[in-house]
Amino acid sequence: MSQSTGRPELQQKLCPHLATVYPDIDYEYWAEKIVSCMRYSNDLPNVAAHQNHWDQSDIALITYGDSIVSKNEKPLVTLHQFLRNELQESINILHILPFFPYSSDDGFAVMDYTSVNPSLGDWPDVTALSKDFRLMADLVINHASARSRWFENFRKCIDPGKDYFFTADKNTDISKVVRPRNTPLLNAVQTAEGEKLVWCTFGKDQVDLDFSNPKVLLEFVNIISHYMEWGVEIFRLDAVGFLWKKPGTSSLHLPQTHELIKVLRLLIEHKNPRAIVITETNVPNRENITYFGNANEAHAVYNFSLPPLLVNTMISGNCQHLKSWMMSMPPAQNGTAYLNFIASHDGIGLRPAEGLLQEQEITQLIEAMQSFGGLVSFRKGPGGFEKPYEINISLWDAMKGTLQEGEDSWQFQRFFCAHAIMLALEGIPALYIHSLLGTPNDHKSFENTGHKRAINRHKWERSGLQAALEDSALHHRKVLDSLKRLISIRSLQPAFHPNVTQYTL
Repeated sequence: MSQSTGRPELQQKLCPHLATVYPDIDYEYWAEKIVSCMRYSNDLPNVAAHQNHWDQSDIALITYGDSIVSKNEKPLVTLHQFLRNELQESINILHILPFFPYSSDDGFAVMDYTSVNPSLGDWPDVTALSKDFRLMADLVINHASARSRWFENFRKCIDPGKDYFFTADKNTDISKVVRPRNTPLLNAVQTAEGEKLVWCTFGKDQVDLDFSNPKVLLEFVNIISHYMEWGVEIFRLDAVGFLWKKPGTSSLHLPQTHELIKVLRLLIEHKNPRAIVITETNVPNRENITYFGNANEAHAVYNFSLPPLLVNTMISGNCQHLKSWMMSMPPAQNGTAYLNFIASHDGIGLRPAEGLLQEQEITQLIEAMQSFGGLVSFRKGPGGFEKPYEINISLWDAMKGTLQEGEDSWQFQRFFCAHAIMLALEGIPALYIHSLLGTPNDHKSFENTGHKRAINRHKWERSGLQAALEDSALHHRKVLDSLKRLISIRSLQPAFHPNVTQYTL
């Protein structure tokens, strides 16, 4: 018989973390408010430490809600039908990228956290997907849209929102800030109280929230509870490393950020003991793995170093850097896991390759990807200098050739081999829908939007996709069936459990 715990016990668990983050508030009062906001049932489960909520059969799919569309049908319904027809036996974790009303960045500038974008579907469509798959959703927690109601209220200086966003002044020391963009960090906005400078890590339409105000935390606790009630079981904490800002520092990975992740994990796992928290921190490997904490922060972290290292291996024919990195990776203790991927909706990150590839090798990798039709995005570092941040390219086209010879006829073999390696590694695999479909670069989308990441965010029309899959002269069916075969092999072998000890020879 499973044990249970009560709300007072959970509140006591929260208090040390809240006291660290908010030393000047009545943290016991706020702990009670936070627990109440989660709308728990009477008895809370007793959460077991170091419990693995996954095995070798867990495979994640990353997709937008409208990666596949059909005329006169809600995209979430179209997606669900495609998954049932093609992938029901292959994947069991479904990560739908932000499906909320948004103003930019393909969903990551959220206008309303508690609604489904009507152009995609509605909450019952989301719940229907959660019945067939373990549903993963983004908690876009670092920033909100400049067109959100919260920010409109910030400008009007009324609640809720008047004190929800991080502000600075012209004398604020931002010289050490580390961020993934080359846009201005501080942006002036007019409010009812005059001009204010707001902090925008990712751009002026994505305004950073101020978690030094516990009311902001309370808002997100309510949002989390709402998502869970609609069927979300896995939370991706988007850009969470930037959550806490402090002038004069890098404003990245600050201690308060780690404490807040511990708070969120406690709340989530006491509502659903099988729920999983994943942190999205696209940074060098040694920084990334700190988000495991002592098995009390993220259940899983993205293996961000894998994509640049594996792509470099496939096009250089040299596995030394990949091998050295694999040998240096600490095993994930029970209750934690690496999330392995090669491609996603974003580009191939270059920061996670820092210290693993030489500068010259990164330059050669970039030049090769550009010759295969890829693009490069830049970030602004401390001191204002720009550095390459990511390569924007479809994984299919990234495998076109080699550093030495350029394009050749071995594209499929490289693509297949890369996935075979990824699926064999310690951790939970995640595949991007455009990898499963072998989607090439979408230069037209880039030209239409001006956004470099659009090159790898193609939208398939359902009938066009079906025709492509049925055309034996094309590669799409071969790619899909080959990857499904690899997945089936992995899923049946306990040796591929995400927490089985791995030795690199």
